[in-house]
Amino acid sequence: MHGGEAKTILVCEDDENLRQLIRAVLGAGYRIVEAHDGDQAVILAHEHHPDLIVLDLMLPRMSGLEVLSHLRAEAPPGDAHILVMSAWPNSEAAARAAGADSYLPKPFNPDDLVSIVTEVVGAPQS
Repeated sequence: MHGGEAKTILVCEDDENLRQLIRAVLGAGYRIVEAHDGDQAVILAHEHHPDLIVLDLMLPRMSGLEVLSHLRAEAPPGDAHILVMSAWPNSEAAARAAGADSYLPKPFNPDDLVSIVTEVVGAPQS
């Protein structure tokens, strides 16, 4: 990978409006790949080897926890940083137990998302 190449972020979220919001919050400095269900999330993680995976827990076809367990069992993409975002109460413990690196409750504060992403993969490429 070249030093100037944009970092890849896989956004796994079934709500299209939320995917658009995440893309808008992060801006154009990252390469954003989007999955709308758990099966697609696993396939795209293998195809794109993202630097960061933003993972919703409530996904169709395969839950976010199943995706998380599946990805953590494989390397790569099992070594990617995984940020779980969820509206489920008390889901942080389950997410961390399954291998999440970071957790953000929904509705999320855009500044919190930006600071986690910047901390994990660096500032966006200009």
